[in-house]
Amino acid sequence: MSWDSYIDNLIAQTKDADGATHCDKACIIGLDGGAPWTSALHPNALKLEASEGYSIANCFKNKDFSPFMASMVQAEGTSYTFLRVDDEKIVLAKKKDSGALTMQASKTAVVIGHTAEGCQQGNVNKGVAVIAEYLESLNM
Repeated sequence: MSWDSYIDNLIAQTKDADGATHCDKACIIGLDGGAPWTSALHPNALKLEASEGYSIANCFKNKDFSPFMASMVQAEGTSYTFLRVDDEKIVLAKKKDSGALTMQASKTAVVIGHTAEGCQQGNVNKGVAVIAEYLESLNM
């Protein structure tokens, strides 16, 4: 099974009424250790360093988001300001002129979508939720 098709599905879920997509990059990582489920070879892959994936997964697994509050969310070498956490499973972060991150945990994974600068993070929140909730429905 290729997890890369989930990147395409997530991006397609972020289309607005005019057909414009608001997510430009995405990935799925394992909740236990942050190992990538999607490959870096996909043209729209969000390419996390191993330490970034580990840090994100660890915060979600422990339901402790204080590291994000203290030292930001790291993704692709960029530091995103932590905005908020909802229900201990959805995290939003943003960096001026670099876009935003939406991260949502399922039982075994973290789905991450990147909002391109100037696009609507709300649309990306929806796309990430569709994938995370689908994984939950599969008990993943």
